[in-house]
Amino acid sequence: MIADSSSPALDPYAPRLTLLERHGGRVAAAAVFVFTVALAIVSFPPFAAPEFAYAMLVPGAFWAYTGPRLKIFAWTILSAQAVAWTILLGWLHHVTWAGLLLLGPFVGAWVGLWYLAAWWVLPRMVGRRTPVRLLAMLGLAGVWVLIEWTRTWFLGGFPWLPLAASQWSRVVILQIAEFTGAQGVSFVLVMANLGFAAYAHRLFREGSSGFAKRSQEFFLALFLLLACVALHVPEAFNRRAFTQPLARVAFVQPAIPQDVKWDPARAAGILDTLRLTTIEAAASRPDLIVWPEAVTPLAVRDDPAMKEFVEQLARRAGVPLILGSIAVEKQGQPAEVWRNGAFAVTPTEGVAERSYAKRHLVPFGEYVPLRPVLGWLEKFVPIGGDFVPGDTSSPLLVSLRGQVSVVGPLICYEDIFPSLARASALGGANLLVVLTNNGWFGEGGAAYQHAAHAVLRAVETRRPVLRCGNAGWSGWIDEYGAVRETVTDARGSIYFRGTRTIDVTRDSRWAERTTFYTEYGDWFVVVAAALALFGFAAIKFGE
Repeated sequence: MIADSSSPALDPYAPRLTLLERHGGRVAAAAVFVFTVALAIVSFPPFAAPEFAYAMLVPGAFWAYTGPRLKIFAWTILSAQAVAWTILLGWLHHVTWAGLLLLGPFVGAWVGLWYLAAWWVLPRMVGRRTPVRLLAMLGLAGVWVLIEWTRTWFLGGFPWLPLAASQWSRVVILQIAEFTGAQGVSFVLVMANLGFAAYAHRLFREGSSGFAKRSQEFFLALFLLLACVALHVPEAFNRRAFTQPLARVAFVQPAIPQDVKWDPARAAGILDTLRLTTIEAAASRPDLIVWPEAVTPLAVRDDPAMKEFVEQLARRAGVPLILGSIAVEKQGQPAEVWRNGAFAVTPTEGVAERSYAKRHLVPFGEYVPLRPVLGWLEKFVPIGGDFVPGDTSSPLLVSLRGQVSVVGPLICYEDIFPSLARASALGGANLLVVLTNNGWFGEGGAAYQHAAHAVLRAVETRRPVLRCGNAGWSGWIDEYGAVRETVTDARGSIYFRGTRTIDVTRDSRWAERTTFYTEYGDWFVVVAAALALFGFAAIKFGE
């Protein structure tokens, strides 16, 4: 058989395919992978670039519009998410490399499920009527909310860094959380990403020009952003008239290294550190002194000497003290119950009978899940047996400037769970106090990422949040999510041993009121589910 001399393969004058034309799929996949990883990382703390969260999903969404093959799309996106989340959670290697290499890809794959929905929906939006496209867009944003919601409870829950947390330093968009919870903020951010992706596709792929370049998806996203601004602007001016002093609060950061924290031989040195820093804090004449999580080397509720130590220190300081410590409770023979607790200590009455027990324990840190199956594994916290969770919000009562304040404690990473802060607010708390110990995770991004969640809890409940870490992040967040003060040393670092006293205020309008979100909880998840159903139905059956 003689080949046709006019064939492009044999014709020396035939146009040659460009690299992009020959390997376009692979080039697109590589570009999406790189940009998806980079944008996901820089959108969240410790990077101060929350604006990138408005474009974080755009590379994958724009690519989905072009209808790539499912296999290459899924492998690219899921790999990018696995890499991005392993890097975002990189601080976990200080505790366990195995945990990091399992958890990072797992969370990445879970978040990556959204892109698979986008792969199915977005190509089908091209050329459809405006109502169909907008419903599909709302449905995709609803799917994102559902995925984030499942992260709060699936396999015990790990809702670390919802998309809303990227905006912890941008209070303008956060105010919607008073009504919808942080899920509403994530919804608006996803809509913004989809709006940008739709606009880019209209410009560069559909060949639109002039008036036809308009993207209704983009304008819907812009409308939602402006609605968030409209919620913020009046409060930015009005709240000043309702601001009143709450207390002078001294934050104590003892910076106890993890390798000595539970060493009995180092207990005396730890107590000396607590004594010296607390006396220094008392010299600033505060109304309240706050210590971090599980700070005492022995249990306040079990060891009489430890109890006497904190009571004497409170008397010497002359002000109430809120602290985190272990509680060991005897419940018959041979049972001995260990709890991670928060306690209030007053100069006159000592350690109050009422205390708080941590409600959401850390797997493999405070207990071994599925112990009958995984009993051969050990906790990485080398004290006691499995801890027992508390079952109520159990607020603490503290007198501040002659008025009793109801304090809702949250211990360790409990502030990443919206339901716990909400339960504390429903239980009467008008002030949230987070006691934590990020000393496990070094001086990387963990402290900043963790603090971002406290900002969301403040807006959702309209409660001031005091946050005290073993060596950072410590500070005060107001009811509107503004970080009013961060505890730092002379170098500006949050990682140090010492103390700082801050004047804390509150908005008097919220002293006895609860927010819509506090009253009705995750109602927006139901709305998101309905939008997802309507959106997919519109794509499937709409004209």
